[in-house]
Amino acid sequence: MEQEKILFLHGFYASGSCVPAMALRESFEGVAELLTPDLPMHPKEAVGFICGLCEAEHPHVLVGNSCGSFYAQMIAPVLGIPALLGNPHFRMTEFLMPRIGQHQYKSPRRDGKQDFVIDEQLISEFAEMEAHQFDHCRDDCRDRVWGLFGEHDTLAHFEPLFLEHYDRAFHFPGNHTPTAEEVREWYVPLIKRLLQRHYNISL
Repeated sequence: MEQEKILFLHGFYASGSCVPAMALRESFEGVAELLTPDLPMHPKEAVGFICGLCEAEHPHVLVGNSCGSFYAQMIAPVLGIPALLGNPHFRMTEFLMPRIGQHQYKSPRRDGKQDFVIDEQLISEFAEMEAHQFDHCRDDCRDRVWGLFGEHDTLAHFEPLFLEHYDRAFHFPGNHTPTAEEVREWYVPLIKRLLQRHYNISL
């Protein structure tokens, strides 16, 4: 029997081997298959990549953190996949503008490329996507996309904007990027609840 699949979408500075991804993989080992790809840096490329992966793998749930939640919110209503948005950053342009220049990813990427550049072109690409990020929200999706917000998050403060479009917001006593322990304590139970609610799957 095929295992349930969970697709995790990491944050902007992270990769598929970041701490939250590895904690999820460990938590669901032997129970569900965790897909934790490295996402392209450019937003249109990233969304196309994620949509292609969803068409090929048919994940049951999308789980994002920060920029990954920005992508998950746009894709979940279109493909009809339930999603858990961890600390969604809906204004990536505001995050990127003060950070123009050269940077390194904070966790290893599979292609070995750790350096990247934030420039005006990248920011304009995110601005174009931001302007249409809620275009596909529908009333029947309000209960299928859940938000999880860190009470000590200093980077993203978008719960009010989230609640304009979706109904279920949860909180955990953490920062923008959850620790492995916080993933196990807060993310994992909510993912299981999504699977139970929308597929009647008990893990």
